[in-house]
Amino acid sequence: MRLESFNLIDRVLDFDCKGRRLRAESIVPAESSIFEGHFPGFPLMPGVLLIEMMAQASGWLIIGVTGFNRMPFLAAVKEAKFRSFVSPGTTLTADATIAHEGSGFAVASAAIRIEGKPVCNSEITFRLVPFPNPQFRASMLERAAAIALPMETVVHD
Repeated sequence: MRLESFNLIDRVLDFDCKGRRLRAESIVPAESSIFEGHFPGFPLMPGVLLIEMMAQASGWLIIGVTGFNRMPFLAAVKEAKFRSFVSPGTTLTADATIAHEGSGFAVASAAIRIEGKPVCNSEITFRLVPFPNPQFRASMLERAAAIALPMETVVHD
């Protein structure tokens, strides 16, 4: 996990294109400048970054299901719930499932767990648009390879 560059997914553990599910993993860094202010003497992963991790897991799922033909942009976060603190050095598992897709939008259900125990969950809505340019799409393909999104299972139109 690279907090400062907003790369919150380290690797994809499982991608089920047909079942429209993805599981990803990340390790919260032991040290980050973010923890200097959140909170001094009691470092915690900010809730907004947990939401972003769920959004990124959901986003990679959507990109894979749409065959890298649509880019999901965050449109809404509904009923985010936080159940426990996340400390530096913790391994997080994010699960995402597409609940609905159509009319240029997709809705995903996402959750983060630590050793199987729930940390947070939310329903996240995305606006789906064509990639703005070929270079941006290429950079996303590079990132997909870096996080081990299994391209052989991605739907290709």
